[in-house]
Amino acid sequence: MDNPIKNITTDFEHIILLITEARNRVYTKANAELVMLYFNVGQIVSEKVANGNWGDGTVNDLADYIIKRQPLLKGFNRRGLYRMKQFYEVYSDDEIVSSVVTQLDCIDNQNDVKVSPPVTQLGNNSFEFCKRILSKINWAHHLLILSKTKGIEEKFYYLNLCLAERLSKRELERQLNSATFERTMLGNKFDSVITRQLPEGIFKDPYVFEFLALPEIHSENDLQQALIKNLQNFILEMGKGFTYMGSEYRLQVGNKDYYTDLLFYHRDLQCMVLFELKIEEFQPEFLGKLNFYLEALDRDVKRPFENPSIGVLLCKGKDVEVVEYALARNLSPALIADYETKLIDKKLLAEKLNQLSEIFYRNEE
Repeated sequence: MDNPIKNITTDFEHIILLITEARNRVYTKANAELVMLYFNVGQIVSEKVANGNWGDGTVNDLADYIIKRQPLLKGFNRRGLYRMKQFYEVYSDDEIVSSVVTQLDCIDNQNDVKVSPPVTQLGNNSFEFCKRILSKINWAHHLLILSKTKGIEEKFYYLNLCLAERLSKRELERQLNSATFERTMLGNKFDSVITRQLPEGIFKDPYVFEFLALPEIHSENDLQQALIKNLQNFILEMGKGFTYMGSEYRLQVGNKDYYTDLLFYHRDLQCMVLFELKIEEFQPEFLGKLNFYLEALDRDVKRPFENPSIGVLLCKGKDVEVVEYALARNLSPALIADYETKLIDKKLLAEKLNQLSEIFYRNEE
């Protein structure tokens, strides 16, 4: 006899599958349209600038015009427009595209490797190349490849790698940072990745959601929260005198709310210690934001008998971890020295951040 509850669950799961597949198709189509749009806009900007019709000021005017006409649209500022121009110029040279495809053929024929047909049958049409190949890769991935590679052969290598391996943005960045292309070329052959057929899989790209004015749907926040929770436990275990005050501690400045990562109170130092975590490369503005939080803590949360708050910035960067103490805010050299001796050592924090990041990055893949 059939179990009615089991049958209902099966029906429900089938509907979930239909929803997921539909979302995937919509996302794939949206990403393809976005990349083609950027390629076309890049062509217009490139040709206008090359012909002397537009100067740098005109591109600025275009960015302002787009913002006025489409105020919710992101990515079309001056920097974004020049990225589109670069994107078009790199992949619009039919001779280069054809030459690289030929080189891929030669390299793989020497090593008895068969190049995937979608790459080799493109001919010399750069727009067809964009439609058939470039549009299957996230714009976020394209930006990484454009900024972190030099020659066109290297760019082609990582394009193939993205398509065949369905790399996440983080994994692509690791491949770029570890010089996978150079190491492969030293062996005089391409990785076997280019022997596989191009998948129809999708990637998660925040640029698509910005363009569609949709909320970002990706696991960055989940990853950061997991790291914060583990760092909280680590700090309480390793740091003498720390008392936990909370995560996502709310600070109200004017009419806006801001949420910090980890806030502690240090009993010996008699001050609050704020830990801010960034799972990306260090940027100077991170310290500015950290000091903003510390100022808000000192104005609205700190008690009169307590010392000025301390900020600790932890960044997981390209190949290194950055730990910065924000200690220069109205503190005497003697007090700074006392703070530094009682806080967790920078090297130890960096090692812990690296350890946690590697664990969670592996689990996410």
